Amino acid sequence: MTAGTTHSSVESGRAQFLDFTAPGFSTRSEDVFEAQSADWCAETPYGLAVLRHTEAGLLIRDKRLRQGSYTWPDANGLTGSFAEFWKRSLISMEGDRHRQIRRIAEAALSPRFIESLQPEFEALANELVDQFPRSGQVEFIEAFGLPYAARAVCALLGMNSREDWDAIAKDAAAMGLAMVVDCRRHQAKFNAACSRLLDLAALLVEQVRRGSMQHGYVARLVSGFAEQKDLDESCLRDLVVITIFGGVDTTKSQLGSAMALFAEHSEQWQALRSDPELASQAVEEVVRHRPATTWVTREAKKDLEFEGRIIPAGQTVHLLVHASAFDPAVVPVREFDISARRKAHLGFGGGVHHCLGHLVARTDMACAVRVLSRRLKSLELQEEPQWLPATGNTGLERLRLACRFD
Repeated sequence: MTAGTTHSSVESGRAQFLDFTAPGFSTRSEDVFEAQSADWCAETPYGLAVLRHTEAGLLIRDKRLRQGSYTWPDANGLTGSFAEFWKRSLISMEGDRHRQIRRIAEAALSPRFIESLQPEFEALANELVDQFPRSGQVEFIEAFGLPYAARAVCALLGMNSREDWDAIAKDAAAMGLAMVVDCRRHQAKFNAACSRLLDLAALLVEQVRRGSMQHGYVARLVSGFAEQKDLDESCLRDLVVITIFGGVDTTKSQLGSAMALFAEHSEQWQALRSDPELASQAVEEVVRHRPATTWVTREAKKDLEFEGRIIPAGQTVHLLVHASAFDPAVVPVREFDISARRKAHLGFGGGVHHCLGHLVARTDMACAVRVLSRRLKSLELQEEPQWLPATGNTGLERLRLACRFD
């Protein structure tokens, strides 16, 4: 069964039903768009799926809903290090405490600081391309996607990106298994990874306080937390782990998706080569077409009415990133076009829980695709890309490319 076909769309009352748990289900499938044409939402085994752009944009900012994935560990029977981290971290917080910690993190991730990292990101991308086999045949995730993502996060944190990236990459990938539909069977693996990353975060904070690591995001966080006496140390460590978890997995996945899309659309690669200023817009187009996070989750805090439908308190609402981004009402054609101006997507969330690291991700990915397009004349798929299931957090497991060097 291909990613574009499932047997999951059936009538369920006045809304369609999409079975996210069905083998081969994809949030990018035609079943989803058929359901979208019938209604703004559909029922799923995990709650309500929101399929249209306008409704998704309104609900993601609706103060009657809270961040919804805080229930993920309990809903899936998870226990241990990851479940405890997830439920206490900023991801699951609401209200004043959430705003207080978020302000510290946003100040530490200022645009000026992130911009200062661009030369390091570009140097890293060039170094990795230099190591491609001269034959031009490369497994992209292994040769570029994963090391670039992990080393970019190391650079962000203030760590040595040459020495420390491999262990971080492996643990971030293992943590990602906590967000797949069959997560429970991977529990021992991602709990161990989460514990190691928490230990690493504690070590980095200690190094900052000893004066042996004075630059980078961790140092900036430590400085921000020093002014907030009512916040405990776990909040600081959890922010570091969130950065590693989200930063490595998202960048690796989206860069792989970018190269797969460009290999399938050679004219778009040439357009990027001709105009490197399109790099940032190319990143947005990649996230629209192949989002690493397939849905953004919210939960109703109380019974509410929305667009003629009652959403009861406790109801989970999943805002489907791809479907809402390509709602025919706002984007009539689903072509991959890096020059097209489109409505905003939800690939990095929105509202008060908008992804903290979105500017880092957008910046390091734009640096990467700009360097790759400058160095590589052309791309071809050597075999069919191997994708993870297109639900939850997704991406490429394997991408073999034939590249021609400039």
